[in-house]
This record gives sequence, C-alpha cells and structure tokens, in this order.
Amino acid sequence: MDSDSEIEYDYYPRFRIYKNGRIERLVTETFVTPSLNPENGIVSKDVTYSPEKNLSLRIYLPHRAVEENKKKKLPLLIYFHGGGFIMGTAFSTVYNTFLTSTVSAGDCIAVSVDYRLAPEHPIPTAYEDSWDAVEWIFRHVSGSGPEDWLNEKADFGRVFLAGDSAGANIAHHMGIRAEKESLRISGMTLFHPFFLSKVGGVGYFEGIWDIASPDSDKEVVDPWINVVGSDLSGLGCKQVLVMVAGKDVLAREGWVYKEELEKSGWEGKVEVMETKGEGHVFHLRNPDSDKARVVVQRFAEFLRD
Repeated sequence: MDSDSEIEYDYYPRFRIYKNGRIERLVTETFVTPSLNPENGIVSKDVTYSPEKNLSLRIYLPHRAVEENKKKKLPLLIYFHGGGFIMGTAFSTVYNTFLTSTVSAGDCIAVSVDYRLAPEHPIPTAYEDSWDAVEWIFRHVSGSGPEDWLNEKADFGRVFLAGDSAGANIAHHMGIRAEKESLRISGMTLFHPFFLSKVGGVGYFEGIWDIASPDSDKEVVDPWINVVGSDLSGLGCKQVLVMVAGKDVLAREGWVYKEELEKSGWEGKVEVMETKGEGHVFHLRNPDSDKARVVVQRFAEFLRD
C-alpha cells in the first residue's frame, strides 16, 4: 500500500489525513453567499482583507442601519470560527445562521473572519491571518478605511472579540496581542474554548492539536493551546464571558481559564455561563433549540452592556 492510500490519522466522520500529507475533509461545507436582501433584518457582504493571501471576511449589518443617520454607531463584533484549526469557514451556513441571529439580537455590526487551515497551513498561520484581519479592521478607526460600513457604522469605542472552540482560542490570543499593540477592546466572549492545560487529559482534542501544530514539543503543552499556563494579566479588555457546556470534555478548561484569569492580576470581570446537559458547540449544531436561543440572547446582552 502506498502513501497515497495509507491513512495516518482517521477522524471519521470529520476528516482523514494520509501519510503523504493529503487531507480528506469528509464534512461538506455548505457555503452561503452574502446578501443585500435582508435576512432576519440583516444584510451582509464579503470583503477581501488580505489580497496577497486571498483571504476575506464577512460583514453583517442590521438593514435599518443602512438608511439611518450616519452618525449613529453600533458595537463592533469580531468573530473567529471554530473547527479545530482544521475545518470550518466563516462563509458556512452554520456561521451565517449564528451571526445573523447574533447581530439581530445584539443590534451590532459583526465581522466574521476567515483564515487558512491546517494541516496545509499549520499553526501559527491561523493566528497570523486573524491578526492581519484585526489590523485591517482597525484601519477604519479614523473613518477613512476601505470599507464604508465599518467607516460609517462601527463604534471603535465598543469592540468585542468572540469565537467558538478553536476560534475562542484565537480570540483570546488576539485579545493578548491587542493590548500589546494598543488596540482598544471592550470585551470578549469565548464559546466552549479549545484550551488544553495538561498532556493526557483530552485525547481527541490533543490529537487535533498535534495535527494542527506538528512542530509542537510533545512533552509539554504548547503555550498556544495551554493559555492558562501563560501570563493572562495582559489581556486587553475589561470584561470576559466564557460559555461552557456541561457534557463538553473541554468545559473544565473554561472554568480553569476563569480561575487563572482572576488570579493573574488582570483588572477586569470574568463570568462563566454553563449550559447543563449539552455538548461541544451545541448552539451551532442545534440553533433552533431553546437552550441555543438562551445562549444567543446572553451573548447579545453582553454586546449591549
């Protein structure tokens, strides 16, 4: 059997990786095109933020804001999708549904960031691409950036970072870097964050990380993923909401993150909202469930605070 057909990692039904490095993604992503025709009262458009890397993001805006007084600004949400750094896209049905609901409930403008995936583009590519997007977004602070919706509607005094799973991990690192780069962030919401604080604790997710970051030292937990083992005091916002699910094996990491953030000397407020009886990113898998609606509503309240 040659390397073209020999499987090295089998994560059926999500993906397989062959010994020659080829990845077979088994979950078909359903792409949704943006629309200027309101969906749930929301319009959207795609904009390229990195032409040299062919990377884009999607902007969501309440339709009524298009016609309203240009002086009225809305909170700005910067969102990073999940998928273990290996799967997912900002342009899928899952994230289009979630962010349309969020923007409608939160009365905000949202930017959903797409980034390159591992193993073709291993860690730290996802972080580098995401930071490029953050920098591009903040080019609009003065009102003279390349995208009118951000120039006219985004309140850069109320910027929020958020993401789910791997995207929550990315959001945290963007919050740390934003402080170093003197970018103002108001708050951050982490949905079921993909953090690992010890070797041997969560086998499935450890395997995912090994694939996404093959150069990591296997004897220690990489600081990209072991965020609680690093200095959290420099997080660049004053309020954090951590969402966890009772049946999610990563729920413990969310609680540990809260505890370590409080002990770090960080001067802010952090709270955890736990949804009992649910699994990892259940609110994306079952967006019409009552518990998913509660999650979106709490998120919207956080954005309006």
